[in-house]
Amino acid sequence: RSHALPKSLIEKQAKNLGLKPVFGSASWNQYETVFISALKAFKQSGIEVGVFGDIDVDPHLKWVQRVCGEAGIQPVLPLWKRERRELLDEFISLGFTARVIVVNGRKLEKRFLGKALDSRSISEMAAAGIDPSGELGEYHSVVTNGPIFSSSVEIDSSEQVSHDGYWFLKTHLKSK
Repeated sequence: RSHALPKSLIEKQAKNLGLKPVFGSASWNQYETVFISALKAFKQSGIEVGVFGDIDVDPHLKWVQRVCGEAGIQPVLPLWKRERRELLDEFISLGFTARVIVVNGRKLEKRFLGKALDSRSISEMAAAGIDPSGELGEYHSVVTNGPIFSSSVEIDSSEQVSHDGYWFLKTHLKSK
């Protein structure tokens, strides 16, 4: 049973950003091999640079550098070593919107599922004792609008599902 975002939602998000999505499928054991293969295909099509959103977790940086190096892609990390709370405040002040769609139940209560990522929820997460940027896997979110979107991606949620200590909000595109 998949807990991933539906393909249609990702396609809509990419369309509203003026991008063409690329999909791959892998088990955790195959993830790196499939990822490097995708990077190599990008390189063959003329893409020279990969942009990654990591903030400051050194093992993530080393992994990105290694896999990009194997594919001949230049990694760019524009958020690297920026202050986490400053990034969240900038995200909100620029007009981006996001919703929490996964929480690590060992670090954050499931009541955060579906919440907008805003000043209030960020303060609540900090008060709960976690890093509100989610950089250490406390939660995952989906961005649904912002100044670079042609229009908002409207989503609905149908249920909450627990799996291996994580709570997932089953999401789909809102019907019109």
